[in-house]
Amino acid sequence: MNKITRILSIVVTCLVVGYFSGMVTRSAITTWYPTLIKPSFNPPNWVFAPVWSMLYIMMGISAGLVWDRIEFEKEAVKKALQFFAIQLALNALWSYLFFGLKNPMLAGLEIIILWLMIYETYIQFSKINKISGYLFIPYLLWVSFAAVLNGSIWWLNR
Repeated sequence: MNKITRILSIVVTCLVVGYFSGMVTRSAITTWYPTLIKPSFNPPNWVFAPVWSMLYIMMGISAGLVWDRIEFEKEAVKKALQFFAIQLALNALWSYLFFGLKNPMLAGLEIIILWLMIYETYIQFSKINKISGYLFIPYLLWVSFAAVLNGSIWWLNR
């Protein structure tokens, strides 16, 4: 498999995960989420879809670049991609906990674990391909913001 095929396959995987996460989110965005008290820094709803789409694309490119190094750094690449898979699963789980179960507290606890896994993925990716690490920084920053937002929503609605 060549580099472009690897990148595209992971980008598509990330976008599919995002799509299914969005399915859980969609109904709650129009019913439950508007009833919550939100902090003043809460972005408008329309911001989330384009931001997440771009982040999923960047994550996929990042992971594809790491995967492309499999012939040269097999063990390091396998380890890094395991962290990637775990953080991607946790990413999807957060949407289910927050919007599906309508549980900001549980989602807030989970987002801490998600953030740690994203950070570890960033570290592992950076060791293999500097560009892959750089591509993970916006994701890490966005989830940092999301964690503060999640915590604020929980606090305001407890």
